[in-house]
Amino acid sequence: MRTTEGAAATGGGAGVAQATAGRRLLVVVPIVLALLSMIGPFSIDTPFPAFEQMGEDLGAGTASLQLVVSAYLAAFAFMSLVHGPLSDAVGRRTVMLGSLAVFVVASVACAFAPNLAWLLVGRTVQGLSAGGATIVSRTVVRDLFEGDLAQRLMSRVALIFGIAPAIGPVLGGAILQVGPWPLIFGFQAALGVGLALAVLLLLPETHPRERRTPLVPRELLRSLGAVARIPAFHRLAWATGFVFGAQFLYIGGAAVFVDDVLGRGALDYWVLFVPMIGSMMVGSWLCGRAAGRIPIERLITLGLAVALVGAAVDVAIAASPLGAQLPWAVLGVSLVALGNGATYPAFQLMLLDLAPERLGSVVSLSSFLALLLNAVTSVAVVPLIGGSALGFALAAAVGVVLGAGLWGWQRALTAPAVRMSSRV
Repeated sequence: MRTTEGAAATGGGAGVAQATAGRRLLVVVPIVLALLSMIGPFSIDTPFPAFEQMGEDLGAGTASLQLVVSAYLAAFAFMSLVHGPLSDAVGRRTVMLGSLAVFVVASVACAFAPNLAWLLVGRTVQGLSAGGATIVSRTVVRDLFEGDLAQRLMSRVALIFGIAPAIGPVLGGAILQVGPWPLIFGFQAALGVGLALAVLLLLPETHPRERRTPLVPRELLRSLGAVARIPAFHRLAWATGFVFGAQFLYIGGAAVFVDDVLGRGALDYWVLFVPMIGSMMVGSWLCGRAAGRIPIERLITLGLAVALVGAAVDVAIAASPLGAQLPWAVLGVSLVALGNGATYPAFQLMLLDLAPERLGSVVSLSSFLALLLNAVTSVAVVPLIGGSALGFALAAAVGVVLGAGLWGWQRALTAPAVRMSSRV
């Protein structure tokens, strides 16, 4: 099922048909996968501009409304452990379609929430279901593609995926100009329906029956346990988790950073998300361009170096009188996002290559660790740093340093083996 760059090079009419099918595979499938991967982050921050209106309607304060994010993330993290192994057992399409159906129902429930408790239940179910599309879509790239082509396509998916956090709050603010906050969740329900149709009509099943694992809870847990026992998995998963977490600090705390630190309003979230996510998309594009030109290990090292520079710039600006002034306030985190965009697709491929026979479990467990870190950040770190630009910058710097340190540890352990193999 996996495709390499020379697979379409056949003769005659069959060759033309295969080449056409190959082009569709290389263009249509990555777009569908990227849109599927968007639903998770898109659902996180689209409601941000509506917090003030939601608070007035539901009688909730800022701290209580932060639970709208935290409940979603915690549920997403918990269920992420299930979606990947489940897709290894029953197929990718089955899991994605089932989860999208539940997501649509949960979004409708959020739209009709009469109080905060109801809304939190709906957001929890949204989180439980969104990973079926966001997480499983990543395994499809590795089901189909290998080598440099896989890196380029994973980068394309990451590039389109990166749009979601940027347009989410902007679109949320635009929807508020049309009607009240429940329309935001109505839009999310419509998005879920559209993605389900895309899976049905455009996405092939990439995990054939002969490669599936038994649908037995014990076997699913055993698969996760096998991945968890790989030491390199933890170094790589936590490395990318901490670096992405440094950027996510600004995403999960956007309501605080934009409103309190920058003193902006519901229609101004673009001042943070456009440069930050735009930089991440540029990094993802560079990762794809580097495929076959720069070794993946060197690419990660260069990307992390950019992120470290960005973290240092972020702290320096935040400690100065420019800390709450634009565009300086978002310069450092944009550089962190640039480095993160360059390394994220590469890290994902390295993780998947650790256990090719358990792709779903690898994606699930790595996603769980990252989401758990992001949920803790949203619940504990954002309230702790409050409305301080320096607090945001220092917390983000800690994440980048930890991620770079774990990558340095991984490189120190693998470099001797690489040198030995090159001599042989």
